[in-house]
Amino acid sequence: MSSQAATVNRDPGSIANPSGRRLESLISFALWGCAAVSVFTTIGIVVVLLTESLQFFREVSLIEFLTGTKWTPLFKPAHFGILPLLCGTMLVTVGAVLVAGPIGLGTAIYLSEYASPGVRNSIKPVLEVLAGIPSVVYGVVAVTTVTPALRSGVQAINAAFGTEVKVDVFNAASASIVVGFMILPLIVSLSEDVLRSVPRALREAAYALGATKFDVTARVVTPAALSGIVAAFLLAISRAIGETMAVTLAAGASPTLTLNPLVSVQTMTAYIVNITSGDTPTGTLEYRTVFAVGLTLFLITMLINVAAQGVLSRMREKYD
Repeated sequence: MSSQAATVNRDPGSIANPSGRRLESLISFALWGCAAVSVFTTIGIVVVLLTESLQFFREVSLIEFLTGTKWTPLFKPAHFGILPLLCGTMLVTVGAVLVAGPIGLGTAIYLSEYASPGVRNSIKPVLEVLAGIPSVVYGVVAVTTVTPALRSGVQAINAAFGTEVKVDVFNAASASIVVGFMILPLIVSLSEDVLRSVPRALREAAYALGATKFDVTARVVTPAALSGIVAAFLLAISRAIGETMAVTLAAGASPTLTLNPLVSVQTMTAYIVNITSGDTPTGTLEYRTVFAVGLTLFLITMLINVAAQGVLSRMREKYD
C-alpha cells in the first residue's frame, strides 16, 4: 500500500507534485494579475475624469452645466450648458432602440421558438458579421446611402401632401438607423439566450392545456423572459449611448436643443472626438470640457448598467 502511494507521488502529472503546485500557483497569480489590471485601469480612468472635471467645475457652476441650453465652449461668449449634447445623444439613442428593438426581439423569438436548427445556425453567423463591421463603415453608409434615401422619401411625401419638410445632410435620423443596426446583434443574442433559458416545463404545461404555438410564445415564453429582455435592451441602450464614429459622421456637429430627428445634432461622444482631434490647447477650460462631458457620459452608462444587472439578478432568482 505504501509503495503504491509512493508511486503516485512520483507521478509528474499529479497535482501533488511540487512542480505542479508551483505551476498552479503561478497560473493563479497570473489570473489575479489580469483581474487587478482591469480593476486598476477602471479606477485610473475614474480618477482622471474626476480630477480634470473638478478643475472644470471650479470655473463653471454645476447648475449652469446641467441646466444651460447652449453649448458653445469654443466661441465668445462661451456657454457651457450640456443639455444640447444630452438631447442629441438621447435623440440618436431612442431612435436606434426604436429601429433595433422590434427587429431584434422579433428575430430572437423566431430563432428561439420557430427556426429549425439549420436555419438558426445560418442566421446567427450573419448577425455576428453585423457586429464585426467597424463603426466608421456604418457612418460612411449613413452619409452615402441612408441620408440620400431618407431625403428622397421625404421629398416624395412633400410632393404628395404639399408639405415642406427638410432633411439636413447630417441628421439624427440617419445616425439612429445605422446605430440601430449596430446594436441589433446584441439585442438578438441576449434576448434569444433569455428566451431559450425559459424552463421547458412551462411550454409543455401550456401545450397540455391545448395552447397553440403562438399562444405559448406570446403568453408564456415571452412574459416569462421579460425581465431578461428588458436587461438586454438596457445593455443595448448603453452601447448606443457610447457609440462614437458612426454618430460623428452621420449626425453632424451642431449642438442643437431639438427633438426633430431630421436636423443636425451633436452627441456627447461626437463632441469629445471633435475636441480631442482639433487644436484646442491642453489645460485650458475649453479642453477640460472633454472630461466634464466624459464624466457625464460615464455616469449615465454606469446607471444603465447597474439597472440592467439588477433586472438580470431578479431573473436569476426566479429560475435558479
